[in-house]
Amino acid sequence: MFTGILQPTHLILLMAVVLILFGPKRLPDAGRALGQGLREFKNSLGHEGEPPLPDAAIAQQAATPVEPDQSTSVQ
Repeated sequence: MFTGILQPTHLILLMAVVLILFGPKRLPDAGRALGQGLREFKNSLGHEGEPPLPDAAIAQQAATPVEPDQSTSVQ
């Protein structure tokens, strides 16, 4: 039924090795970081309707008015 790496004994051994490597204090942080990374990756794949970065930068520059630099004075 279970073949390869999905055997229950292999999974238990893998969990034990991960617990030894990371420790009980750092394991929740590692899981949280992994989940956040996967969530960001999933969100980046879902935003295909947004313009690419150069177009977005041009749109941002057009929307932002340019103010004259008052720190330099002409003598």
